[in-house]
Amino acid sequence: MGDQLISIIPDMKRRTVEAFVKKAEENDAPLLEREVKPVSLVSVARGPKGNGIVSAREDIGGMKDKLLRKGDSICLDFGDHHVGYVTIKLASAGSPQDAPAYLRLKFAEIPNEILDDSSTYEGWISKGWIQEEYIHIDVLPCELKLPRRYSFRYMEVLAIDTSAKFQVVVEDATLKAVSLVSMDAVEPLKDLPEDLQKIDRASLKTLQDCMQHVFEDGPKRDRRLWIGDLRLQAKANYATFKNLSLVRRCMYLFAGLIRDDGKIGACLFTEPVMQVDDTFLWDYSLFFVSILYDYYQETKDLDIVKELWPTAYCQITLALKDMKDGVLDTESNPMAAFIDWKDGLDRQAAAQGVWIFCLRQGKVLAELAGDEKAKGHIEELLNEALKNAVDVFWDEEQGFFVSGKSRQISWSSQAWMVLADVFDLEKSRKLMQHLLEVNPEMGVSTPYGYHHVIEALLHVGEKEKALELMRTYWGGMIELGADTFWEAFDPKDPNASPYGNTQVNSFCHAWSCTPAWLLREYF
Repeated sequence: MGDQLISIIPDMKRRTVEAFVKKAEENDAPLLEREVKPVSLVSVARGPKGNGIVSAREDIGGMKDKLLRKGDSICLDFGDHHVGYVTIKLASAGSPQDAPAYLRLKFAEIPNEILDDSSTYEGWISKGWIQEEYIHIDVLPCELKLPRRYSFRYMEVLAIDTSAKFQVVVEDATLKAVSLVSMDAVEPLKDLPEDLQKIDRASLKTLQDCMQHVFEDGPKRDRRLWIGDLRLQAKANYATFKNLSLVRRCMYLFAGLIRDDGKIGACLFTEPVMQVDDTFLWDYSLFFVSILYDYYQETKDLDIVKELWPTAYCQITLALKDMKDGVLDTESNPMAAFIDWKDGLDRQAAAQGVWIFCLRQGKVLAELAGDEKAKGHIEELLNEALKNAVDVFWDEEQGFFVSGKSRQISWSSQAWMVLADVFDLEKSRKLMQHLLEVNPEMGVSTPYGYHHVIEALLHVGEKEKALELMRTYWGGMIELGADTFWEAFDPKDPNASPYGNTQVNSFCHAWSCTPAWLLREYF
């Protein structure tokens, strides 16, 4: 895929609102810890579809009998996807150890990662995200406590070298799994068909493993708080784990760690110090409005609306600086808005939908906050935005919203204009039906993009079509062995990656957790 998101602003000035950061810290909580042991030894091979699969299993009781010579390996299955810290007990067998044991430890969210060769990686983001360690053990036996946190189900131990005199034995392995929430807190949807129960379970596990001290986008990568992911995670959380303090914490962090003009960044770092990244996405900054709106709808907490409304309104006023003639200027920066990881996607029309969507919610918040001046301003912006949505982007002859100079027809443009209620419900329903019938080539490529298409279908009452798409897309990941849902998935090309190589893909990614919300709200 050609679209890349790299932002470097060396002289960017940051501002910290200490009162908000303090409140964020007050909403932090200790993580739950649970000891997990491997359940079996496995072999991994290529399946009929070319993806990695577990091809054989052995009893975990035989682990101590595996004597690892040079080039030998064992693969441990921990039974499910987990996030946490690993301790391994190693020993030697045979003659006395006369050389260091040289090991490679590989951690995999899906079996395919066990088969990957990291030396072939040539993607455009850091190879450092690949979860493997090369370790020299001078003296055996030893207890090896790995300091890094891993996101995985499978762990492979490869003896790169020993010597002719001794072999390495893995006597024990323990995972301290961590998350803010427990799966036991959510009632499973037992009345749904089995395939939807599997989708729901994987959605819940995805959300659970991303709920750490912040809502992480992915516990393998990027381990950061991204606001686009947060909006969907918070909605799924309201329907499932109902942990409101983590949502508050993340809202306060975004409001407290900003650019000097008040702009909210696309993501935040919480280590080694808390700070806003120098990546800014037009739609992501606006989504602070949406997150605050959704939080109020869930809690009716008027105090936090009044407290954070100035920050939310600031995102609306700052968004105007990136607009030209009433629409987002994507000519000078095609990636000004994110919308979806779809190579070649023209994002202008979809961005207009996001703009209207957030303005509608902002108008409600302004009224709740008693800010009549802002409410009047937003009403003017909303009327102009709705007019431009039709005048600039609607193509009556084709029956679609078109985007950019190329007048591109995309799934994302239609979905966001429907979610924005540019047309009445009946006309929007016909638009979504037309979209499914024509099936424009410029589709969506991530669960984030698919979510908005499915939500648009549900918005216009097309529940069966939405369910069919959910089964095809999220069910497709289940068929490939997913325990958690992925950052990117193309059913026609499972090896597709936004980064040029799947080895750095996240296979437990926050924005893919939304079936757990949609199944509970609509079905």
